[in-house]
Amino acid sequence: MAETSLDALFETAKAASEKAYAPYSKFPVGAAILSDDGKVYSGANIENLAYPEGICAEGVAIGRMIMGGGRKIETVAVYAPRLALCSPCGGCRQKIAEFAEAGASILLCDDAGVQKSVTIAELLPHAFETENIG
Repeated sequence: MAETSLDALFETAKAASEKAYAPYSKFPVGAAILSDDGKVYSGANIENLAYPEGICAEGVAIGRMIMGGGRKIETVAVYAPRLALCSPCGGCRQKIAEFAEAGASILLCDDAGVQKSVTIAELLPHAFETENIG
């Protein structure tokens, strides 16, 4: 993986979780994306009073990646202090698949760091594919 280490992605995701706005679920989540441009984009979940309407950490990170000029996800680290090895929700799996190759790594973390790596294809084996639409 380029110059960004797995540990650095974990630390970025963990730091992002500390900025989460989760007053309703009390379930902060942080995500860090290594993009094809070599940059790391982070995000935290942001809830609102119309709960469960909100934005997941992965969605925030993807939005930051797109706005920052990145176009392809190479690796995603996900961290939630209240759930070891928290994986992206179903909606976020599809969002990740939109911007990643099937072999892109999803790093599942706990307080000690990266504990497991899976691919987006393993998490979402039958993702919608943009070339099949339209």
